[in-house]
Amino acid sequence: MGALDGGHYNGKLENGVKFNGGCLEEEEKETTTATIEDAVKVLLQALGEDSNREGLKKTPLRVAKALREGTRGYKQKVKDIVQGSLFPEAGLDSGVGHAGGAGGLVVVRDIDLFSYCESCLLPFQVRCHVGYVPSGQRVVGLSKLSRVADVFAKRLQDPQRLADKVCLALHNGIKPAGVAVALECWHIQFPGVERTCTDSHHPSKVNMQGWIKVSVCSSSGVFDNKNEDAWADFLSLLKLRGVNMEEKPLDQCWCPSGSLNVPICNGHKNTRNTMTTAVGGILHSLGEDPIRKELLGTPQRFCQWLMNFKKSSNLEMKMNGFGAATEVDPLQANLSRDDKIYSEINLPLWSLCEHHLLPFYGVVHIGYFQGNENQKSITRSSLQSIVHFHGSKLQVQERLTRQIAETYSSVFGCGDVMVVVEANHICMISRGIEKVGSSTATIAVLGRFSTDSAAKAAFLQMVSTTTATAGR
Repeated sequence: MGALDGGHYNGKLENGVKFNGGCLEEEEKETTTATIEDAVKVLLQALGEDSNREGLKKTPLRVAKALREGTRGYKQKVKDIVQGSLFPEAGLDSGVGHAGGAGGLVVVRDIDLFSYCESCLLPFQVRCHVGYVPSGQRVVGLSKLSRVADVFAKRLQDPQRLADKVCLALHNGIKPAGVAVALECWHIQFPGVERTCTDSHHPSKVNMQGWIKVSVCSSSGVFDNKNEDAWADFLSLLKLRGVNMEEKPLDQCWCPSGSLNVPICNGHKNTRNTMTTAVGGILHSLGEDPIRKELLGTPQRFCQWLMNFKKSSNLEMKMNGFGAATEVDPLQANLSRDDKIYSEINLPLWSLCEHHLLPFYGVVHIGYFQGNENQKSITRSSLQSIVHFHGSKLQVQERLTRQIAETYSSVFGCGDVMVVVEANHICMISRGIEKVGSSTATIAVLGRFSTDSAAKAAFLQMVSTTTATAGR
């Protein structure tokens, strides 16, 4: 392994595939894609799905492309990026620090990246901050700092190793007086069924429960002594952007996959072995070594969370809820006194995108008119059960929203219902899109809500008011 590259492979994959100009030959790309596609079909079958049904036909290919794009760093070398990008920048002195005057510190902040967690194969968000002190009258093009960080982000990683690899590669590549790397990383926290339902009556905590954050640093040269000015200056420039790297990481495991206790395939050993073998094949196809110490349990953990979405035909309604739904004041809503809109706001949602096999999460808001006196009792937990039932399978958000509305109408015998789903999709930070922080909102209306604009506006206003209050 070359010191400059810092990767697991140097010029070829473990299976002997050679690189040509930094890219695999088209024939090898097709072979890699086909191998991943076959593995994804095995996983879909284990979930009880038909990979030939509409909506899933192209899923294996989409997953393969996303994984190839998200791990392209195995096929890249730092020296190819840095060479030719070093420029002379003379200062008053011949020593250290020409580029920025006395001290010479150069910092590039807020580099948004994503990587794949080596423990569970889910993408995680990265905000990277890089600083260095030039020496030998050499500075590097600023964009190269971001590109070098991306090389290592596009490999299976954990935060500390990612920071160390970026730091070492830049130190060896541009020969500065020192390098400092600070990372803020967010990993999706995927709860089990019981936790989702238990936490559903805490709407103010829904967004916070979506992610686990850790902050890590790595340093070399003049930054190694944390008591010296170079490190203090680096941290001060980060604080100008509201970044405080002195905060302690959360007191919990970085990857939460070990907290999932859902049994794989209900104990069917053959299916479990088939799935983990398929995931091991994916790792090998991406250029990783499945028997690397840090990856030994990855196939099992990946399959463990995936099986949260095994196809099921049972909808268990839980009628011991957390209390009655909230009533909308008809006078404030410009409705007649006889009209009463009830609602449940911020029902937690977790599901799996059927296009990319990546999770999406958010909240569901349900509004409805109270039916006749014989209508079944509607509690928060019963509505949460409907949300969970449709979320616990491969989904697209548009269909999920409609299904929740239709199931409510069928179960409770009332067709006047409105459903709003707000969700964040992990696929939006991967596949080369990298739109961190974007969200999607969908609406489904049945009965009176489809014709009564005042009722629809009243419910949306309540959602807005409630979520704004919860966010304070």
